[in-house]
Amino acid sequence: MPKTVVVGLSGGVDSSAAAVLLQQQGYDVIGVTMRHLPAETTNSCCSLEAIVDARRVAKKLGIPHYLVDVEQPFFEKVIQPFEEGYLAGTTPNPCALCNRNIKFGAMWDWSKSRGADYLATGHYVRVREAEAGYQLLRGRDHAKDQSYLMYTLNQADLEHLVFPVGEYSKQEARAIAEDYGLVTAHKPDSQELCFVPKNDYQGYLKAHRPEALKTGEIVDTAGRVVGQHEGIAFYTIGQRRGIGVAFAEPHYVVALDAQQNRVVVGLREDVETLRIVVEDTRYVGETPDVATVLQGAAKIRYNMDPREASWEIGPDAQANLAFDEPQWASSPGQVAALYRGEVLLGGGKIIRTPHH
Repeated sequence: MPKTVVVGLSGGVDSSAAAVLLQQQGYDVIGVTMRHLPAETTNSCCSLEAIVDARRVAKKLGIPHYLVDVEQPFFEKVIQPFEEGYLAGTTPNPCALCNRNIKFGAMWDWSKSRGADYLATGHYVRVREAEAGYQLLRGRDHAKDQSYLMYTLNQADLEHLVFPVGEYSKQEARAIAEDYGLVTAHKPDSQELCFVPKNDYQGYLKAHRPEALKTGEIVDTAGRVVGQHEGIAFYTIGQRRGIGVAFAEPHYVVALDAQQNRVVVGLREDVETLRIVVEDTRYVGETPDVATVLQGAAKIRYNMDPREASWEIGPDAQANLAFDEPQWASSPGQVAALYRGEVLLGGGKIIRTPHH
């Protein structure tokens, strides 16, 4: 009997191609779209257009399609922490939370309740079975690789997850959808947060969390007051433009101090760092013992190549990450992920960047 797989159909080309590949591999395929925002949202995977496109893909492939409402858990587990993170002077990464709680949490719970054996998505990552268990690998197309935000997946998750497009490039995924005459074949990639219209997170915070508008001091690294800010939530580490203070040489945002409600600015070298403290660490395989030092390459933002680094396991799910060369603009709240070659070892949330 063919195994049943639920595929998350977002109304985009990647999940459409995933559904085609699963059919070709002989699975019994069920399509599901998670509605985590009101349908009137225009720019997201929850817009009416996206839902209609997902339904059309399912119809064309002759598979059942379900719409599942996850608005409440999405608000509590993704949107609220995003807002709170900015108010606390960090730069949160809501996609990592969505992956853990919604895509590979709520969607798998629903899939299990339908008797599914597997859950598939259109993510550009790969799973490989090795002697010591499952490994999570970068997508074959490094330009589209999405493993960075999937460090929370563990062995129990990988047992039932399938990522059909991980072996393909974006162009190949489009060609697969085109061959089947799917409406999504030439849809542009969505580059924005689904719940932040036009990626204007400052406008979003002003509308949803007006308490973010709390003026305070801009200080230099020596603590001298050099200006005023309108709220720390509207600044990011490494920012140069729009600080609102003129200097003889370029200055950048170095730190956001929520307790003192201060924005700290400094020179370029003040934004570079070798060492980073990470919390809430998760590992794809077994959790290494405290004081173990893992050698590999790490990423501290989505669109960078992994750089040589060591990762020392600390107590209480913390780790000390040390790069071989200085890295630009490490932002508390963002994800640090550690790789060995193509294999993702684990990751966590950046909490501190000790400056020299």
